[in-house]
Formats: sequence, structure tokens, C-alpha cells
Amino acid sequence: MTQVKHLTTEYRPNPLGIDVEQPRLAWRLQSECQGARQTAWQVVAASQPALLAPGQADLWDSGKVESDQSVQVVYAGSPLTSRQRVYWQVTIWDETGASAQSEAAWFEMGLLQETDWQARWIGTAFSGGARSMFPVPYLRKGFTLPAGVAHARLYVTALGLLECSINGQRVGEDIFAPGWTDYHQRIQYVAYDVTHLLQAGENAIGAMLGDGWAVGYQGWQHRQNYVDRPQLLAQLEITLQDGSTHLIRSDETWTYGFGPITHSDFLMGEAYDARKEIPGWNTAQFDAQGWLPAATFDHPAVRLVATNGPTVRRIEELPPITEPLNRGSMGRKRYLFDLGQNMVGWVRFKGVAPAGTTVIIRFAEVTNADGSPYLTNLRSAHATDYYTFKGTGEEEVWEPAFTFHGFRYVEIEGYGGPVSSETITGVVVHSDIPQTGEFECSDPLLNQLQRNILWGQKGNFVDVPTDCPQRDERLGWTGDIQVFVRTAAFNMDVAGFMTKWAYDVTDSQGPAGEIPAVVPFAADVPRDGGPAWADAAVICPWTIYLCYGDSRILEQSYSTMTRFMDFLLANSPGYVRCAADWEGWPGFGDWLSINASTPRDLLGTAFLAYDASLMAKIAAILGKAEDAARYQQLFEDVKAVFASRYLVGSQVEIVPVTPSEIRRQMDEADALSRGNLRQIDYGPITSQVFNTEYFTPTQTAYVLALHFDLLPEELRSAAVDELVADLERRGMHLSTGFVGSPYLNHVLSRFGRLDAAYELLNQKTWPSWLYAVTQGATTIWERWDGWTQENGFQTPDMNSFNHYAYGAIGAWLYNTVAGIEIDPAAPGYKHALLCPQPGGGLTYARAALDTVYGRLSSAWKLEGSTFTYDIEVPPNTTATVRLPHDGRISLNGSPVSGLVHEVPAGTYQFVIA
Repeated sequence: MTQVKHLTTEYRPNPLGIDVEQPRLAWRLQSECQGARQTAWQVVAASQPALLAPGQADLWDSGKVESDQSVQVVYAGSPLTSRQRVYWQVTIWDETGASAQSEAAWFEMGLLQETDWQARWIGTAFSGGARSMFPVPYLRKGFTLPAGVAHARLYVTALGLLECSINGQRVGEDIFAPGWTDYHQRIQYVAYDVTHLLQAGENAIGAMLGDGWAVGYQGWQHRQNYVDRPQLLAQLEITLQDGSTHLIRSDETWTYGFGPITHSDFLMGEAYDARKEIPGWNTAQFDAQGWLPAATFDHPAVRLVATNGPTVRRIEELPPITEPLNRGSMGRKRYLFDLGQNMVGWVRFKGVAPAGTTVIIRFAEVTNADGSPYLTNLRSAHATDYYTFKGTGEEEVWEPAFTFHGFRYVEIEGYGGPVSSETITGVVVHSDIPQTGEFECSDPLLNQLQRNILWGQKGNFVDVPTDCPQRDERLGWTGDIQVFVRTAAFNMDVAGFMTKWAYDVTDSQGPAGEIPAVVPFAADVPRDGGPAWADAAVICPWTIYLCYGDSRILEQSYSTMTRFMDFLLANSPGYVRCAADWEGWPGFGDWLSINASTPRDLLGTAFLAYDASLMAKIAAILGKAEDAARYQQLFEDVKAVFASRYLVGSQVEIVPVTPSEIRRQMDEADALSRGNLRQIDYGPITSQVFNTEYFTPTQTAYVLALHFDLLPEELRSAAVDELVADLERRGMHLSTGFVGSPYLNHVLSRFGRLDAAYELLNQKTWPSWLYAVTQGATTIWERWDGWTQENGFQTPDMNSFNHYAYGAIGAWLYNTVAGIEIDPAAPGYKHALLCPQPGGGLTYARAALDTVYGRLSSAWKLEGSTFTYDIEVPPNTTATVRLPHDGRISLNGSPVSGLVHEVPAGTYQFVIA
């Protein structure tokens, strides 16, 4: 029997306060029947649940639609208005002709018009400075309601961070709201149902404001990059049981004071003096005499938009894995805790101490040889919390409100009470995006690698995709997410998360169409991110389309993409991007590559061609035939230039060029980034593919040329051979950096060298993916050699131990080792390609993915000469199965022949004996 479950609107169940005026609906079929599929659907939408029936629905009745579409179904009912709640229900007909009806779902609109906002921005009359922090303000307002409450919504945002409460109870579970955007362009608001928090009679609303991204330290810069102090905009709309309405809005009638949080900053940490607590400050009974009237501020010239994607929340807790190590000396108490996992969040601390005792809490990813926390890689980020006891004699429990850290180790200093593994607990925070992917195989090191990739993603998906969570950076580097987005979509449901970030990209685009190196844009980083960084504007939306069948992200980003392409063409004379004599930003190169320098113009030109090829596909999907033809021709033209400039037989005139100042600075940065490298002379290099008079071919050059289809057919085999030869010269070690590494194994397995791909994957000495695993890493390192036995730590100027870029190998684990891949002609796994490629000594591998249609799984094992392959294809989808080799083949116990099999939804077992 078919059931209809998992109803979502804009990727979320029952979202409150959205502003998508044509939201997309989705549902899943649940059935044990082989071949289960949908043949038709009907959606009804109404203002009341009682009206959810054909002929009664007052907002939309789609009628019976003969279609198997069950995702990305666009609401096509009556125009939606501010605050409107829409109930909806779907009926489907399956392959047998039987129908099934879902339970009712709903979505509720937020404030769609600027005139809906009647509140004023408020804050304090004081502020800190560019290098001086300021206490967290507490704002409040009391009010009276003459009757019981029937319905209440709080619409609230901040420049900074907010935590609201009503009658002493916290509102919602979000942290770090309203999230990070370019506050000069767009500010998100959040909406909460607060009906249950209000009462007839006296009430009070309160808000604490943290510095966050808008006010606090950002990157390696100072504070106050957007505004000089945190500000609040709040609108509480109440309907009473007698039908009357009341509006409580932020304005000059609010008051504020200062309490126990004496400073709070993402990079620097938080200080809390419990002696300054204000009991009951957010309750109706509190006497606010002496509090100051709130200052009001003009509405910034930006757009207020709803939070349509996931928010940041507490996700899980981690206790220490051992008892703390006593590292005290000279009468000073100091203990080191090991949580066993490099994580992102904070710790909850508990203890008993006399009033005025201040405990210092430090955070580190790794330790020095003497067991002390390694802090130098934090650079200027203090990453230190302070708790001062009020000293009541009772146990005091504290955790911060407006900071987070990246750490595995925690040092507690200055606490004289009893200490045990229960003294602290790690609180893991990240955007509330569920895990969707699972991977496991017979090699424990590879399983740990996958766990490291997943934890690196958790720690760096805190409202925006950042590079690292610990030092004075934590920025949305476009290159990092560009290389990782495919893996990210395997591990977790990132559709809503990346949709929000796509809007951030549009906000950050420069006036000439350039895409910056970090999004949201931050000062002191290049406005043009350069090759492999700026290209995220095209590659990331395309990847989300493939993984979720989401064409709207292509629509919303299309003008951004076309402006970016125009910028590239205007700054790539003769279709050569970042030529040696170009005066603009040359990009970061193949960042952190090992003893291999790929010319930046080769990188730039290759990515220009790749962008053009993707734009041709995107335009075709959106029905823009002329654009599709134009971009396809551009790809062919750039490919021809690539051949004439870099391949054998090219006639490029090698003219010495005096480096521009910007290129000279970048070369110096390259030298710094590479640090302690093994200097190896490989002797003269010959090539049947590349023009060695122009440059020494690198692994990344081969990888991009092959992966982006820039080589003529007759050169591909030689290119693969030369790529493998370079790996062998280096003892089967890669030399690729951020740009080449994500594609390396894909190229090897695609072009017939699966053996070399597995040998690279299994390499345990650096540079390799498993080297860090052998050294006890629990997240992905920024550098291949973040720590080595011969050199110790790399330069502390840039040495993160939680950086997901090299975790891009995760996509290969899923789509090649386990064999789960997308059919681009039927995106979102509507039709899956299941093609495992065993090797590398593995005896089993299994993966599962919670797709938009349901669970898709692929699991193989080798027992002697018998290969067993179990798959699950979710309802309303199909799959093509390609077996890795021939033999006596059975399917669900019956003999079959051939390596390729088309299967509908269901569970299947193939056995090759």
C-alpha cells in the first residue's frame, strides 16, 4: 500500500515566516512494492484545514495532474499575502491506479511588504571601538493584555545577534539569529509563534544583543565592519481571544541595561560575570527603574527578507573521552580536557567557587609535544571564555550565548574546585541541516576519513560555508565551497543552505560583475576571487540543481552568472584569463599545491571554458536557446585557445614579463603558503601533451584539461599516462592543491586508471588524504603537511586543522567506491546511476543517500570470487545498474545476463559468481 509522507515547503516541514511568494512543495511515496511510482497528483490548499477537499479548497485546487512529479511542485494558487497561513494536502495515484492521501501540512508567510514593518531600530546610546569590545545590552518592554491570547507572532531581526524571551522564557531554539548576510544589502528576519508564552495581564518581552558578524571582529580585521553597535528590530503582533489586536514594537519606549556578559565576540570569546546577573529582568514583575531609554536609529537602506533556509542550532553534546590532565604549576590550577573530536561550538562549564573567582577557558584543535594546547595557529583570535563565579555555595552552570570556537581540547585555568570529566561538556552547533549520506567500507582508515570529512562540514557550515572555525578568519571563501559542494550534498541536506548562500553571492557581486574571494564580502580580500574561487557563482548553483533537481536556483542566479561571464570576457583578452601581462588580480593559483606550480593563466582559461560549458547547459534548462548556443560556441572557442596556447605544437611566443605589483605579492604569498616542502629535482620533463617550453606540466594541469574536456581525443590517453607517471615519480603522491585535488581521482577512474586512484586513496605518507588520519586527525586539515614528523607544525600563519576543501574526495567515495551517481538528464536522483568500482583491496563498501525521493542505497561485498551487490531504489524513481565485471549473474536469485540493467523502485540483489 502506497503512503504519502514527508511533505515539505521550500525544503522544510511546516515553515513559519517565509517570503517565497510561489513556494515549492514536495512529498515522498512510501511503498514496499517493486516498481512503485506516482502516475498523477492533486494538491489542494486552503485557509483552514476544514476546507482541504476538492471543490472546497479556497486557495488552490490543482485538479488531477497526470504526472510523476513529486518534488519542486510550484504553488499556483491565489496570490499569497503577509502573515497568511496556507494548509495543503496532496493526493497521489500510483502505478496500480489506487490513490493515497497525505496528512495536512502548512506554511505561513512572513512580512512581505516594507510597510508591514512598524517597528523602529533600537539599541544603546553607547558603543565600543574598532579594537575595544562592549558589554552585551539587555533590552526590555513591559505591556498589558486585557484578555487571553488566541494568536501571536514575533517578527524580529538584529544588526548583530539576538536572543529573545517573553515572560522569562526563551523564544525559539535558534542561535546566532538572524544569520550572516551582507548587511549593507540584505538583513534576514526570523518569525516565531509565541502564543504559548503570553498571558492575560502583565507581560514582558526581552532581548539580548550580541556583536556577531555585524559588529564584532571579522577575519583578520577590526570590529564594526557594518555598524558600530548591535541594534534590534522587533514586532510582536497579538490577536486576543476577544478578536482585538495588539502591536508591541521596538521603539523609544523600550529600556536597556547591562548585565553579566561583559563582552562577547565570535573570534575573541565571551566573558560572563555571574555577580552582575539581573534576576527576572525579562519578566513582568521586574522593576526597571534606573534602566535607560532605548536609542532609536534610522532604518538602514537595505532589504528586510525572511529566513527561508536553515538556522543555526545546538545539535549534539560531546563529553570528554578521558579524565582531565592536571597541568597546573606554581600553585596555579590548570586542567586539559580532550573531547576526542575536533568540533565547533562551546563548552558548558559547572563548578562551585567563592564569589569573584574567574575561570579562564581556552580552546585548541591540537596539542604541542609537551601536552599543552597549540594556540599559535589562532593568530589574533583570543578564542578564550571567562566565567566569574557569583559564589552562592551552590553549583553554577554556564555556557556562552554569542560566541563559538573550533576545538578538540579545552584548558580550564584558575578553578580550584574538584575537577572531573563531568566538569565540562562540548556543545556542538551548526546550521540545522540533517545528515543525508552514509559511507562505510572494510578499511577503518577510510571510514575515519569519511567521518573527518563530515565533521569538517559540520564545523564550517555555521550559517555560511566558511573555510575554518577557529582562527581570525572564518570567512565564506568561494574556492573552498566550490570544490566541496558536491561532497557536501552527499553528506547533508544542503539545498536550503546553499540557496541562501546563492543570494549572498548575488549581494556580493561587484559593479563590473566580479565575484569576490569571500561571500558575504569582507574587506581586505580580492573583489575578484580569481580562477576556481569566483567560478563558484556558476558551479555551486549547477551542483545544487543536479543534486536536488532544483532549477529555481539556476533561475535566481542566472543574471548573476551572466554578469560574471561578461566580466570574465571583458578581462580575458583573446579568451586567456589571468595572462602574465594582465594587471588585475591573478587568483590564488592551485592553492597549497606541493612542489608544483600550475600557471595561473592555464587555470583561468580552463575554468573560463568550464564555466562556458556549464552556462550552455544551464541556459538550455531554462529555455534560453540563444544563450545556450552562444555559450556552447564560447566553450569551443576557449577550448581552441587552450589548445593553441598550452598543448604540443602551440606557437605561443614566450615574452618575459615584468610581474605587476599584485602578482609579485601573490608570488610571495605562494611561497609562504607552501612553507616546508620537500625540494625534489625530477630532472627534465618531456610531454606529448603540453608545451614544455611554456611551463612544466603539473598534475593539476592534466587533471583540469581532462576533467573539463579540453583535450582532443588523440591526446587523452597520453595525458593520463603522463599524469600517472608524475604520480609515480613522486612515489605515488599527489602534488595537487585546492584546485586539482577534487578532480584527481575522478579523472583517474574515468580514464581507466582505477588502480592508480585507489593507490592514491590508500597512500598513508604525506601528501595524501590518509596521512592526517594516521596522525589522529578527526577533521580534514587545511594543508597536506599541517604537521609532519620531520618538520612539526607548518607555519602558524596559516595552519587550520578543520578545513573541508581536501575533503572533496568524499564525493569519489560515494559515486565511485560505493557507486551512487546522478544522471544529469534526470537530476535529483530521479534516475540514479549505480556503478560501483571495487578496488584498492577493499572487501566491501556501502553507501546510502536520503534523496528528495527517499533512501537510495548501494552496498557491495567480495567473498572469495563472489561479488554480491545489494541496492535500494526509492519509490517514484528508477536506476541504471552497471556491474563491475561479468560472470554467472543472478538478480534476486534468478539468472540474468549483461552488465547493464534498468530497474524500477525496489530492493535488488545481484550476485556474480
